Amino acid sequence: MKTILEALYRGQIQPEETIVPSHPEYRPLSRQISAQTEQWRNRLGEEAFRELEEYFDLCDSVESMHVEAAFLQGFRLGANLMIEVMSKREGLAPNPASGLSL
Repeated sequence: MKTILEALYRGQIQPEETIVPSHPEYRPLSRQISAQTEQWRNRLGEEAFRELEEYFDLCDSVESMHVEAAFLQGFRLGANLMIEVMSKREGLAPNPASGLSL
């Protein structure tokens, strides 16, 4: 049996491909987005809609970078929390005055 770390290293674990939010409003909002996307496509025409899609692709790229940074910071926080718990050490929390981050 492989460890989680081995599977992650080998690319066998890809959680971003299987995440489906459990929030009850997720699916209705997703359907609403799809319906409104079609309405805008019909209203704007293909050329203008393609330009709008390119704009939204740029927005998605920035959002993805933000989500990645949030994930990394959260993961580091969790790892530091585990180190603190397992070692019973104190003083691992970042000091805002020092400018140090996780």
